[in-house]
Amino acid sequence: MQTLTQVQFALDQLRTSPLSAVIHPPYRALRTGLAAMIIALLVGLGQATAHDFKKGDLSIDHPTATPTAPGQPHGAIFIEKLKNSGARDDQLIAARSGISKSMEVHRMSMDKGVMAMREIPGVTIPARGEVSMARGSKEGYHLMLMNLNRPLKEGEKFPVTLIFKNAGEVTVEIEVEKRSGAEHGHNTGSHKSGAAQGHKH
Repeated sequence: MQTLTQVQFALDQLRTSPLSAVIHPPYRALRTGLAAMIIALLVGLGQATAHDFKKGDLSIDHPTATPTAPGQPHGAIFIEKLKNSGARDDQLIAARSGISKSMEVHRMSMDKGVMAMREIPGVTIPARGEVSMARGSKEGYHLMLMNLNRPLKEGEKFPVTLIFKNAGEVTVEIEVEKRSGAEHGHNTGSHKSGAAQGHKH
């Protein structure tokens, strides 16, 4: 938004400049049209990239899901960053959505040389710190959509309510984005829930 303000200021300066009176009218129109187009593009870019949510001291940056195939029972949700500007730790302990029967907090890790994904009690966001739940991050944190009601299609959006130990509930909008080739391995691991039942997604 700072860039947009700077462009608007520059446009106002051009309009009030003494040079404006001696510039041929067609060039003035072209100049004004180009500046207006730049402003429109900047506004559109800001709207397109703004996908962050806030609740109290917590910021939830760019939550996304991966598309699923017909018949695929489970889906995964990732969050680029969870940030905590407060003076005490918080924890993402649960989530819910109407798009699946239930949701679980999971972590991907090595188990006897095999990549496994298990349900965990929660993800801690340290005071004045942050944690990654991004696709392919070394932490391996993600949310599981258990028993989907329908497939997730690339480009769609749907709401999910995140539940934090201290901050409480916050509803975010999930964007379904196609995974890159390097992330396809996420589909091959075995998940283990609290009931120790494996599944694939």
